[in-house]
Amino acid sequence: MIRSQNLLAGPLLAGLLVPLTALAEGYQTPPPELAALVDAPRTPLQSLSPRNDTVLQTHRPGLPGIADVAQPELKLAGLRLNPKMRAASRFDFGNALSLLDVASGKSRAVTGLPAKPRIADSAWSPDGKQVALSLWGERGVELWLLDAASARARRLGDFHLNAASGRGFAWMGRQLLVKRLPAGQGPAPEKPAAPAGPNIQQSAGGALSQTRTYPDLLKTPYDADLLDYELNSQLALVDISGKAKLIGKPDRYLSVQASPDRQYLLATRLLRPYSTLVPISRFPRLVEVIDLQGRSVRQVAKRPLQERMPSGNDAVATGPREIGWRADAPATLFWAEAQDGGDPSVDAKVRDALFLQPAPFKQAPFKLQELASRFSDVQWGRDDLALISEYWWKTRDLKVWRVRPAEPGQPPALLSQRSSEDRYADPGSPAVISNADGLPVLQTSPDGGSLYLLGDGASPEGDRPFIDRLSLADNKTTRLWRSQAPWYETPLAVLNGGERALLSREQVDAPPNLYLKALDQDGGLRQLTFFPHPTPQLKNVQKRQLRYKRADGIDLTATLYLPPGHDAKRDGPLPMLMWAYPTEFKSADAASQVTDSPYRFNRVGYWGPEALLARGYAVLDNPSMPIVGAGKQEPNDSYLPQLKMDAQAAVDEVVRLGVADRDRIAIGGHSYGAFMTANLLAHTRLFRAGIARSGAYNRTLTPFGFQSEERDFWQAKDIYQTMSPFNYAEQIKDALLLIHGEADNNPGTFPIQSERMYQALQGLGATVRLAMLPAESHGYRARESILHMLWEEDRWLDQYVKHAKPRAQEARPQ
Repeated sequence: MIRSQNLLAGPLLAGLLVPLTALAEGYQTPPPELAALVDAPRTPLQSLSPRNDTVLQTHRPGLPGIADVAQPELKLAGLRLNPKMRAASRFDFGNALSLLDVASGKSRAVTGLPAKPRIADSAWSPDGKQVALSLWGERGVELWLLDAASARARRLGDFHLNAASGRGFAWMGRQLLVKRLPAGQGPAPEKPAAPAGPNIQQSAGGALSQTRTYPDLLKTPYDADLLDYELNSQLALVDISGKAKLIGKPDRYLSVQASPDRQYLLATRLLRPYSTLVPISRFPRLVEVIDLQGRSVRQVAKRPLQERMPSGNDAVATGPREIGWRADAPATLFWAEAQDGGDPSVDAKVRDALFLQPAPFKQAPFKLQELASRFSDVQWGRDDLALISEYWWKTRDLKVWRVRPAEPGQPPALLSQRSSEDRYADPGSPAVISNADGLPVLQTSPDGGSLYLLGDGASPEGDRPFIDRLSLADNKTTRLWRSQAPWYETPLAVLNGGERALLSREQVDAPPNLYLKALDQDGGLRQLTFFPHPTPQLKNVQKRQLRYKRADGIDLTATLYLPPGHDAKRDGPLPMLMWAYPTEFKSADAASQVTDSPYRFNRVGYWGPEALLARGYAVLDNPSMPIVGAGKQEPNDSYLPQLKMDAQAAVDEVVRLGVADRDRIAIGGHSYGAFMTANLLAHTRLFRAGIARSGAYNRTLTPFGFQSEERDFWQAKDIYQTMSPFNYAEQIKDALLLIHGEADNNPGTFPIQSERMYQALQGLGATVRLAMLPAESHGYRARESILHMLWEEDRWLDQYVKHAKPRAQEARPQ
């Protein structure tokens, strides 16, 4: 037996008391200027009606409390479910609604809602006269209906929705197709008091398969039975009076989609056997067309369990995938199907093909187009107009084709081809509108001869969004409008046959608001909303877009923020927090492109680094951290040398400008940015401290790939080992704050990553602190958690950065 007095002897005292002190702290509150950012008013969510005449505004309260976030939660096959509500877990709800008239700018509050409503989802009816809503009630998810003319809402029926997979409702003409809880289903299965036996996993061998580390997997037969119970739902049609007509029998429906003519349903059901290795997205499933009585009409695909998949980010499953209805035809199925076995390592001229099959599904499917890479997306317009996108991740090659769905013999026409990394060459995305069935289709000009393209307008001057008109006759574009400095304007919709546009408009010190813009006039602006500055105390924050080079000549950018009233020449340099996230590229040219805009609103929120402006720090947000792998080289082949060059260039630039003190700079990031932070502390002495939130630090724990790395550990052992800051923990000499959600649901960033990193650093005598946030996921949600996060960050920076003494000259990087 160890005597108690021995535990109080010598150096053991600190080792025992520090963790106990940490455990006793509880939730902390940061200084008032930081707490005010957490409680700042939130802008309503906005949804434009199909007729483009009304905007539904969903008003939101403050952040939820930890008591709400910590409610019981089921973690099944990659899903997180609220068992009481039979719905996917969520904590962010609307608490009021209003309707904004686009023509007049007048707003009406919606009445009829219950006291303190929890508004989850909403959907406009195809005719724009009503809005379907789901509200979380006391006993489950309720279906509600809002009449746009009277601005009054009412509950529809006395049943509850099953929102475990999807929102649980969708418009089907003037009716609603719903997944409701089956009548008389009874309680959930009870967990056995004692296990029935060991839980076994076995592999019979086979080809190389890349299976990443997934959270929340099934573990026991009981988990599988519970998943069945939670997903079990009854399809029904509900009219606007609340009368329901049941469709077939209850089943484990993952999704259901009505055909445009409302004669058929495309239903996806979950099948057994399940897996303890992969999430629900790779479980067996049956995709079939059923009629409105629930009878099977056409089996489209019966996909087996996908525990083994070809290796690589361009790998896909065999058989029909991306199955859906053609939006501009009464009842025509479409799907993509791999022509190379789904294996990117196989040499093939044709990788994918897109198939169509119209009702009544008696004729064989016909091939609309063969693709040299993977099918990415299709946008339907009319019989002679659809746009098909294909993409190959390995090369980042993106192509967009125009096809004629009713004329399969006509060859496709290439509309655009570029690298997905090349933002400067992005022609924009086609504008879409809702057709009479409420489905998105390509928006054409009044004469049908042109499309409208909405784009970010990336350029060396920063983003300048635009609206173009694309002629379908000759593929030429005409610029209709472009955002003008000193405003940042984003087009949301093209109205009145191209005469007007709905814009979101903001300035450095003015938050985004809605405006109507006459496209044929230099002015022609009318403001529709008047949302105030959410943090007026920081209205005069200074913002500047920086451009600089790293040592090998690659151009880099960053956004510099300075506290209100600070003058670097007069006041001298400040302590600084840099906040970044590395990005992989296949070309140096793409890595050098300017991102963001100097005219965007200075939104000082609680999640990013800008909050520290309120405490007198300079902030360098999103400094470019490109990792380039041109040609046959992979980006991660030279991850560390490039990362160090990126960081060195950023530090040198802010010191050159006189805005930051070289001896008082911290580095921070979330997720992959946390991984970056630990690496920079391990391999440089550029920073006095680091803040690493919800990161991964040991890549052997993600052996089948991470981020954009598609090689597994055994194919690239040196890369995995070299990139893991855990392997170099003994080199970390500067203070590192680790924060992690105890219920992190992100693949690869399991909480054990931060726990083991802390254990290593603590054992090595490093200055390190670990804050594990109860009930929090990869992103933190509870008000108490966010306040505590800011308290940790503020205290850490105050102790190790703001009041840091100059380093000895020999400790500085050369």
